[in-house]
Amino acid sequence: MLLTLRVPRSRLYLGRQQHRRLLASTAPEEAKRQATQHPLQLEINGNTYPTDSWTNVTPKILSHLGLNKHLQRDHPLSIIRQRIVNYFYGAYRNQRGNPLFSVYDKLSPIVTVQQNFDNLLIPIDHVSRQKSDCYYVNREHLLRAHTTAHQVELISGGLDNFLVVGEVYRRDEIDSTHYPVFHQADAVRLVTKDKLFERNPGLELFEETWSGSLADPKRILPSSKCMDQTKQPCHTLEAVKLMEHEMKHVLVGLTKDLFGPRIKYRWVDTYFPFTQPSWELEIYFKDNWLEVLGCGIMRHEILQKAGVHQSIGYAFGVGLERLAMILFDIPDIRLFWSNDSGFLSQFSEQDLQNLPKYKPISHYPQCSNDLSFWLPANVEIDAGFSANDFYDLARTIAGDVVEQISLVDKFKHPKTGKTSLCFRIVYRHMERTLTQAEVNEIHKHIADASVEAFNVQIR
Repeated sequence: MLLTLRVPRSRLYLGRQQHRRLLASTAPEEAKRQATQHPLQLEINGNTYPTDSWTNVTPKILSHLGLNKHLQRDHPLSIIRQRIVNYFYGAYRNQRGNPLFSVYDKLSPIVTVQQNFDNLLIPIDHVSRQKSDCYYVNREHLLRAHTTAHQVELISGGLDNFLVVGEVYRRDEIDSTHYPVFHQADAVRLVTKDKLFERNPGLELFEETWSGSLADPKRILPSSKCMDQTKQPCHTLEAVKLMEHEMKHVLVGLTKDLFGPRIKYRWVDTYFPFTQPSWELEIYFKDNWLEVLGCGIMRHEILQKAGVHQSIGYAFGVGLERLAMILFDIPDIRLFWSNDSGFLSQFSEQDLQNLPKYKPISHYPQCSNDLSFWLPANVEIDAGFSANDFYDLARTIAGDVVEQISLVDKFKHPKTGKTSLCFRIVYRHMERTLTQAEVNEIHKHIADASVEAFNVQIR
């Protein structure tokens, strides 16, 4: 669930043969065509989806479906997944000693707009709904932006303690810590009055003044109404404080299990559309405070949508790549998509408690080229032109040979009123040295595709 709806991410890694195919004479032209055109329909996982004006998912992004790096044996993401699952198996057991939590790690990443946003009370005008932030299959379907998208369907199915693990898709900048595909673990725990107040049966989950009626599903409160860190209007303070205590105790335990018993941590108040009150847990690592997870008391309207009226719950979400990069000392998020044996052979599931530090396999130099162009008349960045569209185009053509893209200059001509942008593209292969000639060829194809896709004028 929760990792903020602000938009973090991950990056696909090309092997040597794939990269050489990309540089073959016809490959860049095909990549350019894919980057600038959409078919009338998409075949994904055996299902057909019509495309429309909202379609912005690219073949490059769709190629990640089914890779399931979080389930790949000996992969660092799989190791982190198992550590989290094992911790919850141990933290919550029934009277027979069996784990309370069930795990769902193979759910389809294609979800509806209702699942990804509406069910979670995310406002219509929230930035996370924009085409510039999500990968839409069409107006009604998208690649899930968070594993929280499955909450209502699982709760509706009768589940009250579960973990969801899988890849999520968000559009963002290109650098060593962001990638359009990354992995999340999301958990939900629901309890009834009898369970929560087992020792104090006279206490109640809900205020006497609360009617208990189902909130209007079309009425989503603005964020200003959901930022009260005390409690939701329906809950009693006693119920919220007991759930908060349990949740924080369990999540601090998870943090200490992963980072060691002496890790320094702190709780920070925050806002999520689907929890209230809400917190982020930060750890002190290498002289900096780093956010590792988000959590909170579930909005009761979400439980009502799922047909649950007499429970209170907490939920939390964490990014697997973020944890793995810290615990294994992995410097570049692209590495999680590598099939290079020099990378994968460094990790093993035989001893989940022994997490080795990554030894670099790439010392190859960077090559950087600038690309400058004029936007069409009356078009501005974020007002007709999205930098994320350019990043996706570059990824589709160059793959993971692109290490980083940054906007280094923006200029508006005083006479024509046109806007000029200059992007610096850093290229680096993870397995060999790129020649400047290879880089120039890729760079030219990105420039040509930009002209065709965005009607820009190369400077």
